Amino acid sequence: MGVYILNDIINNEIKNFFEIKNKNRKFIPGKTKIPLASPSYGYEEVVDALDSMLSTWVTMGEKVKIFEEKFCEYIGSENAIMVNSGSSANLLALSILTNPLFDNKIEKGSSIITPAVTWATTVSPIVNVGCKPLFVDVDLDTLCINTTLLEESISEETSAVMPVHLMGHPCDMKKISKIVSENNLQLVEDSCEAHGSSIDGKKVGTFGDIGTFSFYTSHHITTIEGGMLVTNNENIAEIAKSLRTFGWARELKTKNEIHSKYSEIDPRFLFVNIGYNFRPTEIQGAFGRQQITKLDSLIHHRRENAKFWNERLAKYSDHLILPTRNLENHVYFGYAITIKENSQVSRKELTDYLESKGIETRPIMAGNFTEQPVAKLILSSKHGELKNSKLIMKNSFFIGNHHAILEEEREFVADVFDEFFKQQQ
Repeated sequence: MGVYILNDIINNEIKNFFEIKNKNRKFIPGKTKIPLASPSYGYEEVVDALDSMLSTWVTMGEKVKIFEEKFCEYIGSENAIMVNSGSSANLLALSILTNPLFDNKIEKGSSIITPAVTWATTVSPIVNVGCKPLFVDVDLDTLCINTTLLEESISEETSAVMPVHLMGHPCDMKKISKIVSENNLQLVEDSCEAHGSSIDGKKVGTFGDIGTFSFYTSHHITTIEGGMLVTNNENIAEIAKSLRTFGWARELKTKNEIHSKYSEIDPRFLFVNIGYNFRPTEIQGAFGRQQITKLDSLIHHRRENAKFWNERLAKYSDHLILPTRNLENHVYFGYAITIKENSQVSRKELTDYLESKGIETRPIMAGNFTEQPVAKLILSSKHGELKNSKLIMKNSFFIGNHHAILEEEREFVADVFDEFFKQQQ
């Protein structure tokens, strides 16, 4: 009796909590902080997660499987393998490409092309699997890898390309796919900041051999921590399932055949690969299967915010580069701004003023990664001068652009920009 009655009681109480919390939210200009991110979950996710805890089955199980199926359907991939973080998804992807059981295995020591403006979780996995990052410059208006420079940078050492759909803007995947195909390279899309972005109706993450996603708390949808690997390649999917769980055979389609071949080993503990513990929990799966149903609505809010700011801030085009390209495909992880090189305004002046008004700001990821201290610790190379990446490191930042921003808050943000530039006259 107790569990089902208790669930009903808890369900109602949690629902009431979120309703009161949202109802009582007020914005006081200059005093209420406008954060970079706001968690997108509500009572449905909490109740579903609590259900797992009350059942006492909290490790990877049916809810994870349901989320994987729903994510496949949404993204348009044949396989989705959930893991415990977006970082793990990237490491899993590259571990597959260098795995002896992969049909098109790349060689350790080879170069993997990636943009110079990215996050550590793109670069570190390349190094972790024994390959070398080759950094290529990005376009200023998209923050994505420059495809002309990408093509120029390919050499005999190149084995793969890992573009990043930075800040929710899709890379030019048609051109990248063509370049990769012509040069017989592997393609991994880091889509961790671009859930739902598409090109001609095809979702990012599905153009390459592998796509990766992150469900960190600040992302479009969240499982608090969590990630996903998607692929249409069955060989990749099978290796991914094994590597995710210690190298076990238990999730493989060929497990019965393997069990027969190694009949002297207990089939519950039969290991066929060198793996990790990247398993997500049922709690993460519970969050995910609820969140995926809300993704389109969450993206809509982000686009409405960005559309408003694009219109209000267009008058400062002499000073600012705004995220206005490919509006129909952009999913706006954040609202990114670059101060033009010839502007008399500095990033510090502008961001200090925004912060003083309660508007949180942040640099664009790790900026030019080759300028980070960690770059001295890794074997890597770069193509060209990385001019745009250097400018982004110095002059770019973003403000929060999420579902929870109220109309009066985005009006306030635009007004603060007006105040700042009026003072510069």
